[in-house]
Amino acid sequence: MKILIVNTYDTLGGAARAAYRLHKALQSIGITSQMLVQTKVSDDPTILGPEKKLEKFINLKRPELDAFPLRFYKYKKESLFSPSWLPFTNIINKINASDADIVHLHWIANGMINIKDISRIKKPIVWSLHDMWAFSGGCHYDTCCGKYATHCNMCPLLGATNKNDLSYHVFEKKMKYLTKIQSLTIVGLSRWISECAGKSPLLAGREIVNLPNPLDSQVFRPIKKDLARDLLNLPFNKNLVLFGADNAILDSRKGFSKLTAALHSLKSTDIELVVFGSGPLLNSLNFDYPVHHFGYMPGDLSLRILYNAADVMVMPSIQENLANTIMESLACGTPVVAFDIGGNRDMIDHQKNGYLAEPFSPTSLAKGIDWVLNYTLPQELSHNARQKVIERFDSRKVAEQYLGLYQKIVEKVLLD
Repeated sequence: MKILIVNTYDTLGGAARAAYRLHKALQSIGITSQMLVQTKVSDDPTILGPEKKLEKFINLKRPELDAFPLRFYKYKKESLFSPSWLPFTNIINKINASDADIVHLHWIANGMINIKDISRIKKPIVWSLHDMWAFSGGCHYDTCCGKYATHCNMCPLLGATNKNDLSYHVFEKKMKYLTKIQSLTIVGLSRWISECAGKSPLLAGREIVNLPNPLDSQVFRPIKKDLARDLLNLPFNKNLVLFGADNAILDSRKGFSKLTAALHSLKSTDIELVVFGSGPLLNSLNFDYPVHHFGYMPGDLSLRILYNAADVMVMPSIQENLANTIMESLACGTPVVAFDIGGNRDMIDHQKNGYLAEPFSPTSLAKGIDWVLNYTLPQELSHNARQKVIERFDSRKVAEQYLGLYQKIVEKVLLD
């Protein structure tokens, strides 16, 4: 069995990390897996990226070029929107020239593959939904507008007032070309996104399978909290609340305003906030608590130490699929508080390994944080958190599930 995993990046971003983890998990059970990416930053020889300097340079410019039509929408929000219109690419030729049995698409935005070219792939396709883009008019998260279920137009993320807007044309283009794909199986990483995909006419009649991302539970595992705090120079005598997200202040979907309101109403004392992820520093904001800002965390080891240093992690996102950060935190034995939305409930068992707050109440979020920090048996929460990941999301178990899916698809193609 030979698998070609296709993603815009190899290790940059949540979808890339998830795709790469699947790539390595498949290899660990004897499957020949390669990754094909638009931008490669790692030195993994099983990842195929651009080789010529000109191609590398063009690929670096592709995200900016692909976003050009968005300049005509002056009221556009900060949330990501991908037209995927760039016509010049040789990615499809590379895909079709490979000896892969299955092409497994992941996150292919930022100019990697245009919509028409997806239909030119001559091999069976599996497409993992890291967000809503595959079945929307261009948004990656619709902020609950729901138009993907009928036909996108007057997109609220674009600030559009015309029905014949960019989202309408992207939706029409997908309707034209996605329906031409002969063998397409959709993988919804969470139950929520699987249900959403089933509502969209763009994926009508397609098989939709719910399979999660894998996580190596030996990489993300508990270590002594005091050691983690010592390594990061964090206080030993404080309750540390962890929050991680890219561009959290500008992207309203990340729920930073909800977190801010929740922190202001906490009953617990001796709180300090620990933040990681790219974006503006939070230290200058008016918090009632000290803030430790670590910025972008490049590797799994540094993330593991950070999760272990915290008493609780908070994910206040308004929409979320299957967040890597929640799964990673649980694997390290750190309970998570999040709104009861999206894929959060696939990982968080309410008041067993974390807390599912009422959407989108800062008061309920604060209640959850207080509940975790004051729980009388913290080791029980930590044990439950890790067991959830071992039982449902461990790399080997998930890789075996994907192998079963691939085998089923290949057999069906042979019979047809």
